[in-house]
Amino acid sequence: MTDLKTVEQRLLWLSHWMIHHANHIRPKVDAIKTGGHQASSASMVSILTALYFSALRPQDRVAVKPHAGPVFHAIQYLMGNLDRNRMENFRGFGGVQSYPSRTKDVDDVDFSTGSVGLGVALTSFASIIQDYVTAKPWGQGRPLGRMVALVGDAELDEGNVYEALQEGWKNGLRNCWWIIDYNRQSLDGIVREGLFARIEAIFTAFGWDVVRVKYGALQRAAFAEPGGSALRDWIDRCPNQLYAALTFMGGAVWRKRLLDDLGDQGDVTRLIESRSDADLAALMENLGGNCVETMAATFAAIDHDRPVCILAYTIKGWGTPIAGHKDNHGGLMTKTQFDAWQDHMGVPKGQEWDRLATIADPTAFQDWLDSVPFFAEGPRRFQDEALPVPAIQPPADREISTQMAFGKILDDLARGDSPLAERIVTTSPDVTGTTSLGPWVNRRKLFARTAQADAFIEQRIPSTAKWEFAPQGQHIELGIAEMNLFLLLAAAGLSDSLFGKRLIPIGTVYDPFICRGLDALNYACYQDARFLIVGTPSGITLAPEGGAHQSIATPLIGLAQDGLAAFEPAFADELAVILEWAFAYLQREAEGQPDERTWLRDQTGGSVYLRLSTNPVEQPGKRHDDAFRQGAIDGAYWLRPPGPNCEVVIAYQGVIAPQAIAAAGLLGDQKRDVAVLAVTSVDRLNAGWTAAARARSHGSHQALSHVERLLAGLPSHCLVTTVIDGHPATLAWLGSVLGHRTLSLGVEHFGQTGTIGDLYSHYGIDTASIVKRILDTRPPRRPGPRPLP
Repeated sequence: MTDLKTVEQRLLWLSHWMIHHANHIRPKVDAIKTGGHQASSASMVSILTALYFSALRPQDRVAVKPHAGPVFHAIQYLMGNLDRNRMENFRGFGGVQSYPSRTKDVDDVDFSTGSVGLGVALTSFASIIQDYVTAKPWGQGRPLGRMVALVGDAELDEGNVYEALQEGWKNGLRNCWWIIDYNRQSLDGIVREGLFARIEAIFTAFGWDVVRVKYGALQRAAFAEPGGSALRDWIDRCPNQLYAALTFMGGAVWRKRLLDDLGDQGDVTRLIESRSDADLAALMENLGGNCVETMAATFAAIDHDRPVCILAYTIKGWGTPIAGHKDNHGGLMTKTQFDAWQDHMGVPKGQEWDRLATIADPTAFQDWLDSVPFFAEGPRRFQDEALPVPAIQPPADREISTQMAFGKILDDLARGDSPLAERIVTTSPDVTGTTSLGPWVNRRKLFARTAQADAFIEQRIPSTAKWEFAPQGQHIELGIAEMNLFLLLAAAGLSDSLFGKRLIPIGTVYDPFICRGLDALNYACYQDARFLIVGTPSGITLAPEGGAHQSIATPLIGLAQDGLAAFEPAFADELAVILEWAFAYLQREAEGQPDERTWLRDQTGGSVYLRLSTNPVEQPGKRHDDAFRQGAIDGAYWLRPPGPNCEVVIAYQGVIAPQAIAAAGLLGDQKRDVAVLAVTSVDRLNAGWTAAARARSHGSHQALSHVERLLAGLPSHCLVTTVIDGHPATLAWLGSVLGHRTLSLGVEHFGQTGTIGDLYSHYGIDTASIVKRILDTRPPRRPGPRPLP
């Protein structure tokens, strides 16, 4: 226990020195505060010490509370896993990040955190994925780890935490710990009295064990003294705000308040008077979460795999001059305060960055650090072999929707025995059947750790859905909560790194409701989880459902979201080509230069978003040309190439293809040489265009993107008309590529009920409206003299 206490004090110092150095010593460049959350780090230092240096094993995974990031980095620095330069550059470019990041930090971050509540919930889905992997013959052999979240008490205000609790209960969650830093202070105030009693009831209702860790070893010893029960009763009755204020004011004020409230009661008075002001303050601040001995014992006592919520009472700013102050969330110790605190911590001037400063026997202490089990195996990130991707064939239907084509392609994969199909795991938030996953699920079953029969099958009731649960199942059914969908995809998409076994996660969702889970989608992409998300039906083609079920902004999400390659094919053969490419793209992790053909960094890989439709369209017939196949992947190809005198280009994306193609045919009598550009990924077109422009600015003057090559032969007077059943801004930038006039058609407002024809006509994206808008667009005026004023 002496070594744990030593580590605790080292981490308290190193984390706070790193923050102080960044704010008060490192030269200032910007006129804004660097910050760093000293008080939030201090409240968790004992918990993190007991966890990492006593409880954890290499197979365990941890999501560290965002504001305790400095303590996590101090742990890595103490262990020699992080260099001083990055510590000195805390919150600077290239330094350790403000909040732990899998992709931006170089130390061993398990889960990125920062968007409040998401890292907490992710641990429960990681545990479900761990069970999924180990239930398969190819995933057995590794010891089960505990998925641990270090939780700020204010994170329990986030609704996604409670959505995750419900999903965990449904899936038999186990091997999951949530350790709550119950310091009762948030950014704007103090936590309401009695709140956790309600929260505790929720955890209990969902089958969690709840462990309260309220008193530290000093307090428990004091309670055993004569008069101790009265002191404990006073602590239990003390309001959160008052406890924080007394902590900030110190031992003398503690003494006065306790004596005033408890009066002359003999035993309790002697208990208080027997301690100096400093000792009394230390006693009152010795809550369970700030006692490394108590936390280590609490962790060691958990001998089962049920989910556990540990409520650790702490002091925000514990052990520092700003402990308990209501403004300490974003506050920092002043230079004067820090100088005095440095003396108190016994760190000599000039040795502030010394990992083992203040250690009496550095060699013995280093030997002890080298024996800590969690770090014994070194870095804990794995990498599985890439899976070969079989050829993907499109359905042969003459007329089919992209959603139906997607379902048939998955069904074909389900019939086969490819290694890829074996590793696919699908999921959906209560829309499995209506997003065409039904055939896949019927063949590959739903996942559960123990088999569950389908009563409809047993009773011989006809049904298209065969809902059989089994350990070998490859579909995880979710309730209707899109945040859970993207968190599960994030966990499954990290399986290769976390558990050493690659999964190919596929999630389906109603396209309009991607927005419900957008924070979790961004979070999943931020930590480079790999998955395929299928949004369907897209646009306003689910016309009778009304505006709430119509999506107009999702193409812009696909265009803007980093780490996500967005596609919107119109035809089944495009979809087949894109899926075959996507299954390989999900698995790529190489570094290198951009492809000089497209200026895209495809070798780095990423996640993929498909925007599909339920509207059947006539298929173009069998196509084999490489230009079509490569164009579908690169983002666009000429469905009807332009001639030398082209007057109009109609560029479309997605299910609006029949209207765009028909409009081009009707314009043939009035406009010379009307071309049709089939855009399959405005995201990739735009990314390549901006990347090529950057390359030219850096000296690669011959850099040309795919879209620049496509448009290169167009005459300057050509009108580029873009059309999509989404927001018109999605494609509006195409005219900027080479400076062509652009007419952008699309949907800007909430829809309403009606037929597809009604709505397309209403928004001006039906064939007749496209033709009329093009014919009504005047040619550019020839330059001439300006009129006199």
